[in-house]
Amino acid sequence: MQEMEVMEIFKKTGAYKQGHFKLSSGLHSGAYMQCALVLQDPIVAARLCGALAEKFRADRPDVVIGPALGGVVLAYELARALGARALFAERDPEGRMALRRGFQVSPQNKVLVAEDVLTTGGSVREVISLLEKDGIRPVGIASLVDRSSSPLDFGGVKHESLIKIDVPTFHPEACPFCQEGMPITKPGSRK
Repeated sequence: MQEMEVMEIFKKTGAYKQGHFKLSSGLHSGAYMQCALVLQDPIVAARLCGALAEKFRADRPDVVIGPALGGVVLAYELARALGARALFAERDPEGRMALRRGFQVSPQNKVLVAEDVLTTGGSVREVISLLEKDGIRPVGIASLVDRSSSPLDFGGVKHESLIKIDVPTFHPEACPFCQEGMPITKPGSRK
């Protein structure tokens, strides 16, 4: 699947948004990729995740785990395409990423981490840290969108996306949209 085709799907579904946004990372941006609008259509989700799964088929993951909330549907669809189990990590009452609801992984598992959009990679790093506590090194990191402004380093773990977009992000104090007084929207799931 070509990047232009992926972007066209995001635009057609209304998932590519322009304005003034506060990202989960705390950074501000003039564009936002609302993956939930793409993933709400099971046929489109299966198509996108099928293409993304092919980038990891040779790694033979048997577990796909995504951070809640953005990685839940993505992890499920990737797992379905790969014939693997789908899990998600979520925040515990202290705000730390944890496996709850009886989910378990072991060092024998080949784990793929799935996230809808990579900006700073913070949520993915939290999931990797959680896995490493159990002696697990992921076989890869999959995302629909990589919007990072500089190359992300996950300790040598392979990462692949369907589309790489270059959209500037700003710290709040340097945000031109804030300086113009443009109202901000916080569409992400993190408080």
